[in-house]
Amino acid sequence: GIDVFRIFDSLNWVENMRVAMDGVIDSEKICEASICYTGDILNPNRAKYDIKYYVSMGKELRDAGAHILGLKDMAGLLKPAAARQLITALKAEVGLPIHFHTHDTSGLAGATLLAAAEAGVDAVDAAMDAFSGGTSQPCLGSIVEALRHTERDTHLDIAAIRSLSDYWDHVRAQYAAFESGLAAPASEVYLHEMPGGQFTNLKAQARSLGLEEKWPAVANTYADVNQMFGDIVKVTPSSKVVGDMALMMVSQGLTRSNVEDPNLDLAFPDSVVDMLSGNLGQPPGGFPEALVKKVLKGEAPMTTRPGAVLPPVDLAAERLALSAALDGREVDNEDLNGYLMYPKVFLDYMARHKTYGPVRALPTNTFFYGMQPGEEITAEIDPGKILEIRLQAIGETDDKGEVKVFFELNGQPRVIRVPNRLITSQAMSRPKAEQGNANHIGAPMPGVVASLAVSTGQHVKTGDLLLTLEAMKMETGIHAERDAVISAVHVQAGGQIDAKDLLIEFQSDEAA
Repeated sequence: GIDVFRIFDSLNWVENMRVAMDGVIDSEKICEASICYTGDILNPNRAKYDIKYYVSMGKELRDAGAHILGLKDMAGLLKPAAARQLITALKAEVGLPIHFHTHDTSGLAGATLLAAAEAGVDAVDAAMDAFSGGTSQPCLGSIVEALRHTERDTHLDIAAIRSLSDYWDHVRAQYAAFESGLAAPASEVYLHEMPGGQFTNLKAQARSLGLEEKWPAVANTYADVNQMFGDIVKVTPSSKVVGDMALMMVSQGLTRSNVEDPNLDLAFPDSVVDMLSGNLGQPPGGFPEALVKKVLKGEAPMTTRPGAVLPPVDLAAERLALSAALDGREVDNEDLNGYLMYPKVFLDYMARHKTYGPVRALPTNTFFYGMQPGEEITAEIDPGKILEIRLQAIGETDDKGEVKVFFELNGQPRVIRVPNRLITSQAMSRPKAEQGNANHIGAPMPGVVASLAVSTGQHVKTGDLLLTLEAMKMETGIHAERDAVISAVHVQAGGQIDAKDLLIEFQSDEAA
């Protein structure tokens, strides 16, 4: 039922957009091809992304068949004066209707929208009042009020907007624990240029890695990494690559000069290797050759469109394989699409669903914070199948770290044992890798062992993958730095590890 498709590329490479654009156009739907805005057209020192660049890309998208030109300012970098110039130039030289999208991280986006309106923009994105500001979009109600009784009056019902906002204000309160933490506008966005959608995610990643107090260093390093990559467009997924590299550098105390040093061997995040291999496409001017050579260890990157070399997918076979992996469950198109795009995430989700059931039926507050003794809730797990659940009491934690939970299910008493996750794990800490010991492979950062590729007694060669670590969606492969024999493996897949934990031991040269 979707009629309008907004299409963009994370590196502004039009070649990557053509297949999607052609698909929309051939389906007789509306194609909104978008330019991602970065840099500052007012700054003569950022000439890579000047007005000529954006006009040229706009013309290329128009000639490729776009019906609407999207201007996607994912970090909220477009300033009011720049918006007047850019919108005016695009309207005059490209000639398509313009749809402008921005974020309010700096606190200036409302003024930018108004400047764009003065310059003749055709459509803008704004957020419902209760969800606006910060890393979200500017406030819809305020934009409507600002344009009332002017030539650009929106004629939207401000009373209806406020009524809807009151409802969403109550909904938002249920999710207070997940707020971004951005208490005020942040002009630092003009330094690091993080997309609004990434800002909060990267802070959560930094917190999980123990780097929350080093956030200013993370922000500065993000800016350094962007320049190190050649000053690229940063939007999903290219922005994630920049974030992964910045977190790695801060967690390991690395500088840009360290990373660029050809004599210093580093294990780069998988996302960095993937992007510099050409698997996301090509940025304007390409990636720095010296960095590509170091990251890829001399291998040649792909320069053609990545999708052009993907093997065809047998959808019927994939559906059968997924059904088998889900114990014979019938796989609909929604499940199949989710699996094909995010196989690991989808299977993890289905495993949790199998364990915990349809938790979506629980009230929001219960899902996030649990029930209190004496509380009663109603959950409809299937049409017409309603459960009445009343929590009676929670017992004491036993010596196994478990508690008895007493409750009623549709009036019938039930008792179950569950682990008390508030109790600090009593498990012994892992041994630490000895600094300077070439036989010890230590964890460069805290996280989870995503996969283990070796076992005790196995012979490995230089460059072989030993294991993959994951920390908040950032995956890093740990490779052998020399030929060796594995004498001990101290972790298993799925295990939680801390920085400097001993992961793998090589057999000493004397023993070999």
